[in-house]
Amino acid sequence: MYLFLAMCFNLVVAPLVYAATGEQLSRSQSWGLGLLGLLTLGLAIYLLFVMFVPEKF
Repeated sequence: MYLFLAMCFNLVVAPLVYAATGEQLSRSQSWGLGLLGLLTLGLAIYLLFVMFVPEKF
């Protein structure tokens, strides 16, 4: 379910990345950058959660 939601959200992020670069990136590269950004954001949120609520882990 999370993967599906990430892919749906990336449908919004990838065109924004593609538009911001002045069409210098291919569509697959913009999808890759969008997924990398989502992964980085998700990892940062997870690590902050683990730091502030360590009893759950």
